[in-house]
Amino acid sequence: MSGTPARTAATTDVVCLGESMVTFLPSQPGRLADVPSFGRGIGGAESNVACALARAGHRAAWVSRVGADGFGDHLVDTIAGYGVDTSAVRRDPDRPTGIYFRTATDRAADVHEVAYYRAGSAASAMSPANVPYEALLAGRVLHLSGITAALSADCLALLRELTAPRPGRPLVSFDVNHRPGLWRGGDTSPRVLLELARGADLVFVGDDEAAEAWGITGAEAIRAALPEPAVLVVKRGADGATVIAGDTVTEVPALRVDVVAPVGAGDAFAAGFLSATLRGLPVRDRARHGHLMAAAALTVPGDLTDPPARDRADRLVALDDTAWGRLRLGPGWTGDDQEVRTP
Repeated sequence: MSGTPARTAATTDVVCLGESMVTFLPSQPGRLADVPSFGRGIGGAESNVACALARAGHRAAWVSRVGADGFGDHLVDTIAGYGVDTSAVRRDPDRPTGIYFRTATDRAADVHEVAYYRAGSAASAMSPANVPYEALLAGRVLHLSGITAALSADCLALLRELTAPRPGRPLVSFDVNHRPGLWRGGDTSPRVLLELARGADLVFVGDDEAAEAWGITGAEAIRAALPEPAVLVVKRGADGATVIAGDTVTEVPALRVDVVAPVGAGDAFAAGFLSATLRGLPVRDRARHGHLMAAAALTVPGDLTDPPARDRADRLVALDDTAWGRLRLGPGWTGDDQEVRTP
């Protein structure tokens, strides 16, 4: 199957590289200026993928840099608690762990606010000179995202090196993850995300991201700009996903979901798709597993949750198109004793 990593002697299924931060979540809706208190969590696209994959039964590792501080301790301990190998995470004695605050409202809403305190963070100092390459290349899949490329010139140099063709490299998965607020123009414009994506084997990109970053819309136009990756996944939100593997185009409808919080769905989709890719499942089933993992994330307040049991997810993925289209998932649906609703 195109885009399926070869089975090797690798001891890790997926290695994820990127910054994770301590997240402060509001105790109630409202402007940051009005929220009286915050709870502590974690947030990071690549570590989210690693945690979801580990919970789904895969051997996942997270590689990054954190400060030699309490927030760094919290990140490493929490991510390791999901079953992720954090042994290659390095401590930086001179730079802090990044943190951010956000409101409780939808990211698309006008009142949504995010306040990042990540400039000069330990992770932004990642470079080709200070990351453990033996750990990065130890898995069947290396998962990267465009967020890392935006953090610093050194981080961009690192991603350029990791997406460059080289003999024997693992399958390189790249989630474009365009974050407009991180890009500073000039040599660090989001156009470099197109360059990086062209060096990957598997690419995830939202149709809206491609329009904003590159001025390209539609799966056909995106494929024309990205001819190199073996598998291209164009995410269209509630309209589903288009997967282009070679010359084959597969449209996979999304599920109807009673959304609790619209955060973490993209990372969860990538984790579900990668999980099914590692298992050598057909393209349609990979995307359906992505949709199920995204639904698990959408029906909880934070970025991370336990995925449905594999046998249960496999049964749902195997439904015919009519039954799949009738599914509606709400809070608690991943529990073994919860019924999946159909209208």
